Amino acid sequence: MLDVPDQLLTCPVCGQPLHLIRRTLACDHGHRFDAARQGYFNLLTGKGSPFEGDTAAMVDAREAFLGSGHYTPLRTAVVQAALRHAPTPAVALDAGAGTGYYLAGLVTAVPKLFPVALDISKIALRRAARRLPGGASLVWDVWRPLPLGSGSVDVVLNVFAPRNPGEFARVLAPTGCVVVVTPRPGHLDGLEAVGPLLSVPAQKADDVLAAFRGVLVETGREELDYVMKLPPDLAHSALVMGPAAHHAAGTGATTTATDSSAPLDVTARFTVQVLARG
Repeated sequence: MLDVPDQLLTCPVCGQPLHLIRRTLACDHGHRFDAARQGYFNLLTGKGSPFEGDTAAMVDAREAFLGSGHYTPLRTAVVQAALRHAPTPAVALDAGAGTGYYLAGLVTAVPKLFPVALDISKIALRRAARRLPGGASLVWDVWRPLPLGSGSVDVVLNVFAPRNPGEFARVLAPTGCVVVVTPRPGHLDGLEAVGPLLSVPAQKADDVLAAFRGVLVETGREELDYVMKLPPDLAHSALVMGPAAHHAAGTGATTTATDSSAPLDVTARFTVQVLARG
């Protein structure tokens, strides 16, 4: 059974603290949210969310790609960035956690950490719940007020995901930090042989700063660049696992098989930013 920290999770209906009773999160006003068979909790009420979560194909592709180790340098950079600012975190939230890959890296570094994985995709959270059995995996829309208490989180991770700066700042502990990862121009160059890529704005990291202006300030920034040698199957997974898959589905574009079984040289280019209270 999960040992949920007091005052961490809040009821999305009334805002009261949620307590875990067997496999149910419940508040004192009687609102209840049962765990799915796969271990996650769906806290969305009413009509749910209009936003589209990752599909089964995207999640399978992401698991295959991340399992290959090609993003291990990024996960290491994310963990190190978080721990430089918050060396002994008790609670970490991954907003847009997907399958929980980056949050699991932080748990490995800090075994007593309580992880909260938040994502709109139930399919992705099935994997996250298995990867993070000692934490809470929650179906939620990051654009809504987060179902967490104010000042309850020491580290917020936000890796290739939508951001809600006001809510991230609200749930962040006074000495905590937010770690944001964004791609840079040239990210995934080399995959054009597999399918169409989305362009990355040059000012993406500065856009992050602008979004957090007035609530958090940048305390660290690292640019990470390396070349991955991807066999055809992983090259396909790298393309299908991300937002290009949604774009391709909307336009009717398809991925194509390469003419060779030789690995493709594919560029990885990221910015890792740390934000905290000034």
